[in-house]
Amino acid sequence: MICLDSYLTEARNPKTTNLDCMSALQLVAAMNSEDAKVAPAVAAVLPQVAKAVETAAQCIAAGGRLIYLGAGTSGRLGVLDAAECPPTFGVAPGLVVGLIAGGSAAMQTAVEGAEDSETLAGQDLAALGLTSQDFVVGLAASGRTPYVVHGLLYAKSIGCHTAAIACNPGSQIGQAAELAIEPQVGPEVLTGSTRLKAGTAQKMILNMISTGCMVRQGHAYENLMVNLQATNAKLKVRTENIVMQATGCERRAARDALGRADGQVKTAILMLLLHLPAGEARAKLHQHGGKIRCALQKECP
Repeated sequence: MICLDSYLTEARNPKTTNLDCMSALQLVAAMNSEDAKVAPAVAAVLPQVAKAVETAAQCIAAGGRLIYLGAGTSGRLGVLDAAECPPTFGVAPGLVVGLIAGGSAAMQTAVEGAEDSETLAGQDLAALGLTSQDFVVGLAASGRTPYVVHGLLYAKSIGCHTAAIACNPGSQIGQAAELAIEPQVGPEVLTGSTRLKAGTAQKMILNMISTGCMVRQGHAYENLMVNLQATNAKLKVRTENIVMQATGCERRAARDALGRADGQVKTAILMLLLHLPAGEARAKLHQHGGKIRCALQKECP
């Protein structure tokens, strides 16, 4: 029998024992007050998050992938973060991968027994063709989910770098991984509902890992999304705005440069800043690893 009594994520919150008696305003105020504790909890583990950013960047630079592994809400958050990387950073869909116990069906409906499996995660990772260059990040609010624990152990057996994100100290997934990231957000407003504060903390950390490692890869110039893919009318205007902000040009010039650059924001920026034709701008970017600042020989302030 599983005992959850010692888990912070399962404890009752003394401030919300009358949750069912609260007015709507009192209830959302209580939730808001508890949510305010999440950012400080994440701040306490920033050194570990930074290590995960550096590891992810190094693995991707070496030809590996960033792979999230989770169940339930944690798994869904990993899938969500992975899905946002291609449109935001212009990377291939398989560079950041989200695996959830039970597969795609589990995104909307719980798959019975999947998170308790000790073999399913290994099978899922093997199906991806896991290599030692990949970085596997396990997610479980409780920190005990067998799918995640055994997935991390399998990844370590392959030689992967591994990290774990849990909201209980000394978690099982933290012990199974090379790097443990364990923000302590405390008991939930609704007892055991870890889609709340624990989920928010995990989402914040995933934002940091994926954004940080992509910036390290040169997918940002200053604070601009220079690998953004213009897949709709709104994003097409945003790419024009990015070129304008990076170069100080007018919209007509940005639109013209993007047209000659086949929509590639980085290329358009270099074309305008260095007065180069598209082909030479692309070659210069390639020469400098796709990093605009390096291509411009511009030092960080």
